[in-house]
Amino acid sequence: MDTPIFEKKNVLVTGGAGFLGSHLCEFLLRDSKVICLDNFSNSDPGSITHLLQYPDFEFINYDVNKPIDLDQFDELDKFKVKFQGIQEIYHLACPTSPKDFEKSKLQSLWSNSSAMINTLDLAVKYHAKYLFSSSAVVYGEDQGRGDRFAEDNLGVVNQLSERACYDEGKRFAETCVATYRQVYGIDGKIARVFTTYGPHMKLFDKQLIPDFIINAIDGKDLVLYGDQSFSTSLCYVSDMVDGLARLMSTGPEVKLANIGGEEAIRYADVAEMIIKMTKSKSRLVFEKPLLFLTQKGLPNIAFAKDKLEWLPLVTLEDGLRKTIDYIIARRESLLFTNYGATRE
Repeated sequence: MDTPIFEKKNVLVTGGAGFLGSHLCEFLLRDSKVICLDNFSNSDPGSITHLLQYPDFEFINYDVNKPIDLDQFDELDKFKVKFQGIQEIYHLACPTSPKDFEKSKLQSLWSNSSAMINTLDLAVKYHAKYLFSSSAVVYGEDQGRGDRFAEDNLGVVNQLSERACYDEGKRFAETCVATYRQVYGIDGKIARVFTTYGPHMKLFDKQLIPDFIINAIDGKDLVLYGDQSFSTSLCYVSDMVDGLARLMSTGPEVKLANIGGEEAIRYADVAEMIIKMTKSKSRLVFEKPLLFLTQKGLPNIAFAKDKLEWLPLVTLEDGLRKTIDYIIARRESLLFTNYGATRE
């Protein structure tokens, strides 16, 4: 059903307890009823704890690699899903852990195949609009030319590489969306998400910005997995969520958009900013690159500016400050919890 029967639309978010998903759920609660599906395989329950108090939010612990039958969940009776259905589906579930990438290869493979089919089948059942969170990795690595990719760039990815379950997986997942558009006529959209940062990122997971902040607070070395030239585009999470919502709100003629920061930012410069902002005496050191942390090109976001009327607004300094404040508070909370558990 593409029009809600009642006063608010029902929106399903897979991976809704993850970094990006938790922010999206919070954003959608402004005018929607939100169903969050997640099994915490790569997410933190603390990211959605504050949302559980809202009557328009419902969390279901479920693995979306399995077929999804929403009728089996009695807790969704309050959303009248059996009568109203689902109006929008955001599929974000996919492991993205640099630390545990080797351990989560099969989960990545399933998320980009089985979970795609399961969520797209749900979109067909409910005639729901559908948005898939793809990735900049579909374009392949930056070849040192400062590549800037537009949506019509076909990219070059090694389908047999150690990263293929994720990189080629995202390409296959996009094919799934395109095929369901062609066969079933669903309004399926693809968001090519470039590097995003902000509160709720997993800690102690070898993600550069959270690790930089924690090590700077502790006075430890900040470890950059690469060299001085390692750079990326960075988009603060609130801008990314706004972009996803704007893409979902477009008509069927809009199928695909890059969403990300425009500028190339060296991670070494980010590390130095964090050291300065935290008044740390830490040093920046370099180690060999990690498999999941590779050099990506930059997004051409002209299409998003034109069709979505979107562009990133949060400056790097403001975004880092908000992230630092969150991580300090989160870290203190974890330390307090662990201290209390030890005392007991």
